[in-house]
Amino acid sequence: MSSTALSKRFSRDFVFGYATAAYQIEGAHDEDGRKPSIWDAFSRIPGRVRNGDTGDVACDHYHRMPEDVRLLRSLSADAYRFSIAWPRVIPDGRGPVNEKGIDFYDRLIDELLKAEIKPYATLYHWDLPIEQHGRGGWCARDTAYAFADYTDVVMARLGDRLSGIMTLNEPWCSGHLSYLIGEHAPGERNLTAALAAIHTLNLAHGLAMQAIKARRADLPAGIVYNAKALYSASERPEDIAATERYRAFHDGVFMDPVFLGHYPADVVEAFGPIMPKIEADDLKIISTPIDFLGLNFYAPERIAADPALPFPRARSVQAENVPRSAMGWEIHAPALDRLLTDLDARYELPPIYIAENGCAQYDELVDGKCDDPGRIDYLEKHLTVLADARDKGIRVDGYFVWSLMDNFEWSHGYAKRFGVVYVDYETQKRIPKSSAVWYRDLIAGRAQAASV
Repeated sequence: MSSTALSKRFSRDFVFGYATAAYQIEGAHDEDGRKPSIWDAFSRIPGRVRNGDTGDVACDHYHRMPEDVRLLRSLSADAYRFSIAWPRVIPDGRGPVNEKGIDFYDRLIDELLKAEIKPYATLYHWDLPIEQHGRGGWCARDTAYAFADYTDVVMARLGDRLSGIMTLNEPWCSGHLSYLIGEHAPGERNLTAALAAIHTLNLAHGLAMQAIKARRADLPAGIVYNAKALYSASERPEDIAATERYRAFHDGVFMDPVFLGHYPADVVEAFGPIMPKIEADDLKIISTPIDFLGLNFYAPERIAADPALPFPRARSVQAENVPRSAMGWEIHAPALDRLLTDLDARYELPPIYIAENGCAQYDELVDGKCDDPGRIDYLEKHLTVLADARDKGIRVDGYFVWSLMDNFEWSHGYAKRFGVVYVDYETQKRIPKSSAVWYRDLIAGRAQAASV
């Protein structure tokens, strides 16, 4: 399907945007009062990040922000999803506000509004101030209250001009991947710590929602999950049951408290003795209503029972002979519909935004250009699935491609390229790939189709 034909399936009020995250693009890691985050520390530990890469410079967005906003405008962006760096705004996690740090986001929002681009801010995309980590990080309740205070500071200064705000990006990564699996900062492998972090993250979200609404009740606010599109490895009852346990442990521990007001019963039963203490009002705070749900989607997961493993007694298995991205992730667009359909049946959902969707490809510059037909195919198929889901009544109000530009891909360093814009890290030149042109034309075509 051409981008023009696909454009016609989206109304003019559907939000099309681009997404980034602070540590992945900003650089300027020690400038204008910013202090280290857990990722500054983690990336300096030998063997933790590929090639010893760090976000010290990244895409130098901190210095090139006006240029990048002009780039967004040239690519027909309706909206831009960016994250605010907590260690730039309140460098120690608690304490004095760094005026130069919050000034940067003030200028960014003003530049976006001048370019007629809607600003969508994410309060936390994994860059916890190192001093707050020293107070216990996400394992300590204090961090939830520190996050609420930080949220209030951001809202007081920036909240009047935002189009939407997201509390946490992918708390699964800040809980499981960071404290249980050890792949992300701070790199721990401790189940008790992970369970504590999960509850603190949930509480932080709820407290932040309250802080947002206290400052601006009409600002659409929500959270972003990388909820899993799950398939059982077979139709055997044990694999089907294992898939549900896997969902409860990986997604239910975040989504059930927000939407249902309680933790999954089988998780509580499995981990009762090491579950964190839940105070009297915690679940009431956590289940503060959200205005929208952000979903980040990249690939499906296929689950098989494994009684030899601890709860959820399940493991992820790889499908054979399937297309994969440069990350090694399976490419299967129908899984997006599976995710949306499952969540729609499981919870009473607010409007949904696809807050990230995209794929890493083996991108190279040839004669100063970068053609990436694989990425175009990926985006086209996923957006077609999204249009189908909307047609059958699932309310999805927006889509943000990941990512605007190539950037620091966490433990993979700069080895993986997700951007629709190529970044030459030596010169910091931005070069739109063919996917950027395709996506730009899709957005512009939707506007033209709606006006006919």
